[in-house]
Amino acid sequence: MGEQIPDGGRKTAKATEEAAPTGQTASGESAAAKKPAAAKKPAAARRPAAAKKAASVAKKAPARKAPAKKATGKKAASSKRAESAAKKAASSKRVASAAKEASASVKKAPAVKKAPAAKKVTVATKKATARIKGTAPARTVVHPPGGESRTALVRRARRINRELAEVYPYAHPELDFTNPFQLVVATVLSAQTTDLRVNQTTPALFARYPTPEDLAAANPEDVEEILRPCGFFRAKTKSVIGLSKALVEDFGGEVPDRLEDLVKLPGVGRKTAFVVLGNAFGRPGITVDTHFQRLVRRWQWTGETDPDKIEAAIGALFPKSDWTDLSHHVIWHGRRICHARKPACGACPIAPLCPAYGEGETDPEKAKKLLKYEKGGFPGQRLNPPQAYLDAGGKPAPPLGAG
Repeated sequence: MGEQIPDGGRKTAKATEEAAPTGQTASGESAAAKKPAAAKKPAAARRPAAAKKAASVAKKAPARKAPAKKATGKKAASSKRAESAAKKAASSKRVASAAKEASASVKKAPAVKKAPAAKKVTVATKKATARIKGTAPARTVVHPPGGESRTALVRRARRINRELAEVYPYAHPELDFTNPFQLVVATVLSAQTTDLRVNQTTPALFARYPTPEDLAAANPEDVEEILRPCGFFRAKTKSVIGLSKALVEDFGGEVPDRLEDLVKLPGVGRKTAFVVLGNAFGRPGITVDTHFQRLVRRWQWTGETDPDKIEAAIGALFPKSDWTDLSHHVIWHGRRICHARKPACGACPIAPLCPAYGEGETDPEKAKKLLKYEKGGFPGQRLNPPQAYLDAGGKPAPPLGAG
């Protein structure tokens, strides 16, 4: 703006220039004139450059957007991974907490370690074995060999016994005796020899020592000489003298009628005790001798080999009232027809019921030649058999030395 003077006008530019220093006006004008121009030029020059940059930015913007999308995709994936990791962490925490709870529950439950049920089973097993060693065979569950059901096994076993009862209606113990003392002594002597050999030996023994008191006071050398034909005569002499002394000292010279007492006598086991109980006192018992063991396994009544276990298994198949006669039927059949080495299968009355049929001679004519005792026309085991046996056609055994 111009400077105002007193007459109301303004100083001219010239005056102003004259007031200013020399050379400054031109340069100042030129500078002032040049500055706006220069300012205009760069603005004009900058505009196209800015436009170019904007265009280039606009062109590059889509390219940058894709990475932006990728970045967002990566962020989403990372977020998903984070979520899955969080879920896994949560599940692991749950598993860890469950494991801790389980371990805590295991620690808190000492009753499992004590296992009272297992102790009860052990006690039951001991009781079962005690029953087997007791007075009578234990009624155990029989598992038939060969896949036969228990019901079928019981029916077949009892039918075999009925068939044998018809074949041997006069079956009896094949040791000669007139009282329980003679029977227990004869049974002890029958170990490792035949009943026939014992029956041929005992008449001289009982004629010289008729009572337990007489045999308990006998000279062992004299008894050994009498018992020499029976084999193992020294051991048997010791047994019969020992049991005679036990009868005199502990039972007043009488043979006890209980299994627990009989098995305490020297040389007397369960087999001998059941022979005495069943045939001298009429108390049922199963006599498990070599013939009995062989046949019950051959008939697949049991697969046991221990005599006590065989006794328990067979006793579970039959009523107690049948035990004594069953023993006689099986032993008689084993001695006469169903032999150990060559059974007479062709002459066997129970061949249709026997699973071992064919192990021996199946031809009827050849099988008849294998029969022993009364079935083959030969004498039986006893020198003095029961009258029923003689009435059925049985023959007494010859005395010692008769051939």
